[in-house]
Amino acid sequence: MRAQDAAGRDASAVPLEAGERTALRCSAAFALVAQGQAAGEPAMAAYPPMAARGREFFVRSAAQIMDRAGLDRAAVAQLLLGEYEDLARGDMLDAVMPPCLLLLDASGL
Repeated sequence: MRAQDAAGRDASAVPLEAGERTALRCSAAFALVAQGQAAGEPAMAAYPPMAARGREFFVRSAAQIMDRAGLDRAAVAQLLLGEYEDLARGDMLDAVMPPCLLLLDASGL
């Protein structure tokens, strides 16, 4: 799919590979943790600092997704927001973080 084809489409309708969906979910989890750490939430102190590493993980993942899927920044942001809202609404962060931390470590960041 070319970028101009994706323009104006609902980003959630664009098929992403499993690894891309995982990267977005982990990016959202890292954002939630970084936000909680910045706010001084005690539960988030159990995780390593996420502000810099989590942001860089998202930037790199988003660039790869945009290249492969032909999405623009707004579309990737829309997908990330959906993942963020799902994680913020549910009680899934603690279940998601261990594999996401492994993915973060494997990324070399």
